Amino acid sequence: MTLDLQPGQRLARGVARHLLTHGFVSVEEFVPARGLRVDVMGLGPKGELWVVECKSSRADYQSDSKWQGYLEWCDRFFWAVDTDFPTDLLPAETGLIIADAYDAEIVRMAPEDKLAPARRKKMVQKFACDAARRLQTLRDPRI
Repeated sequence: MTLDLQPGQRLARGVARHLLTHGFVSVEEFVPARGLRVDVMGLGPKGELWVVECKSSRADYQSDSKWQGYLEWCDRFFWAVDTDFPTDLLPAETGLIIADAYDAEIVRMAPEDKLAPARRKKMVQKFACDAARRLQTLRDPRI
């Protein structure tokens, strides 16, 4: 199965598996607002929201001009990269996760910047609706 995934999708898979060990559920390719699509949105046991952007290469990172727009939609922001990625490129004020298709490790915890309660409520509801819609599509693909 992992052979069919693109490099960024492999990282996202490992990140999602690792987030589970911290009590988080996740949705890949989550759209917090029009024009934005995060690679992984994690929802924690206390309602915390983490965004993880998966970067498979230097070029992939350097072509990402939207990542700072994700900061206002989460409590913590992380980059997920593999062991060959030049991590010195990544901003020190963001979190860092080293990942592969099977697992991940948080190397640098992202600083916390808590969402306002109204925005958190909106995001948790959107997360739940997106996850439920995806599950329903899996169960009944013809709807």
